[in-house]
Amino acid sequence: MEYQQILAGLKNKEFGTVYFLEGEEPYFIDVISDYILEHVLSEGEKAFNQTLLYGKDITLDSIMTAARRYPMMSDRQVVVVREAQNIKEIEELASYVENPAPSTVLVLCYKYKTIDKRKKLFKAIQKNGIYLESKPLYENKIPDWIINYLKTMQLGIAPKAVQMIADHVGNNLQRIVNELDKVIFSAIPGTSITEDDVEKNIGISKEYNIFEFQNALSKRDIYKANRIVNYFIENEKSNPIQMIVSILVSYFRRILLYHTLENKNNQNEVMKGLGVNYYAASDYITAGKNYPLQKAVLILSLLREYDLRSKGGRGGTTGNGELIRELTYKILHI
Repeated sequence: MEYQQILAGLKNKEFGTVYFLEGEEPYFIDVISDYILEHVLSEGEKAFNQTLLYGKDITLDSIMTAARRYPMMSDRQVVVVREAQNIKEIEELASYVENPAPSTVLVLCYKYKTIDKRKKLFKAIQKNGIYLESKPLYENKIPDWIINYLKTMQLGIAPKAVQMIADHVGNNLQRIVNELDKVIFSAIPGTSITEDDVEKNIGISKEYNIFEFQNALSKRDIYKANRIVNYFIENEKSNPIQMIVSILVSYFRRILLYHTLENKNNQNEVMKGLGVNYYAASDYITAGKNYPLQKAVLILSLLREYDLRSKGGRGGTTGNGELIRELTYKILHI
């Protein structure tokens, strides 16, 4: 099932007997397991009927024993197992999942891994349980995810503010939520978050950030690009070259993709083809004109070279500040 489906079912008090939550993205796993811990039982029921276990500290037998207990003065009990990926004999849980206790809500948080879908446990979960494979979101999905998350808080957000956060934080959802919470705290429901709000509460400069840097490069605006580079050098701790290069690699790969589109000048088509918002599509049209296919390929090669040099490869001794300045010059003059 999808994350939203599982959460919607829980909010409707439709509780399964076994939840198996696995995958590389911990955020969705944490949200579902935390919701179950907070909302399935009343405060009075939790003392005797809610058990929180950790996979590294327990055996499979202790999980099944806890799950098969009868609830006390309640219709159900909750057993949540965190770090279930540390249970070596996890496949043996199939015998319980094939015949789960109807009064138990058993939740297994199996982070950063996936079980073998050919084996008995997965087949039992498919038949009697609720299964989630929690996958990381692609970078081009992050802006929409931010917009939808804020909608649940009755807040809007300006397109540029979305891009500032997405470009600065990346696709780490928990970190994005932590940063958004700083803005939400002082926001009024029914209003929209602006670039000024992001700068004030999160600390991302609305003028000197990776989004504006990409914008300057796309337009070949030498003056603006160098002003931002100077800011990056002065604030190297929050703008490390490795992060900048990584984001630029994604940016120029998308420029390569732009050159494969049939209708390169139609903003709607570019938006769909690149998986970006309408605001960003305009920048890619400009960048595509300034960086033909061959130049974009050469720039990607440059980015790989400078990433290696920034990590001490090729025996270089140039400081990171000079490396980003040198790289910017080459991109703008290639």
